[in-house]
Amino acid sequence: MGRLFLTSPPQLLFRQHARTLWYDRPKYVFMEFCVEDSTDVHVLIEDHRIVFSCQNADGVELYNEIEFYAKVNSKDSQDKRSGRSITCFVRKWKENVAWPRLTKEDIKPVWLSVDFDNWRDWEGDEEAELAQVEHYAELLKKVSTKKPPPAMDDLDDDSDSADATSN
Repeated sequence: MGRLFLTSPPQLLFRQHARTLWYDRPKYVFMEFCVEDSTDVHVLIEDHRIVFSCQNADGVELYNEIEFYAKVNSKDSQDKRSGRSITCFVRKWKENVAWPRLTKEDIKPVWLSVDFDNWRDWEGDEEAELAQVEHYAELLKKVSTKKPPPAMDDLDDDSDSADATSN
């Protein structure tokens, strides 16, 4: 009976997808690959796709390849690694255009979810944002209005003499 010899550890033979959260903003699409204690992290951002790979703390290889919904500016995109995840800031080619989904295909993979903690319906928010800016400007105007300094003549002259007698 022949034996099967493996050249690499069994856990590296199978790739898994990293759990991925995403949300949309006017200029950027944000993605978070949720992998704690990742090692050997590789992020390749191209104009039409992103390729992510790493190993988790158990040595399992994680690999995600995402074809973007629309073209991005790969030269003005970046990623940041923390102890719990790898976050990618992907600059949209066309700003102020909402993405209904992250992927080119209209199929949602099970490992991909919307980050509802950071999601905001920003499309059409110009009026609300303008109102907030105007409100803030009014507050600044009220605070920065110069008034004459308070008169100091209502202070007691006895306070200096009381301090002197208590010593």
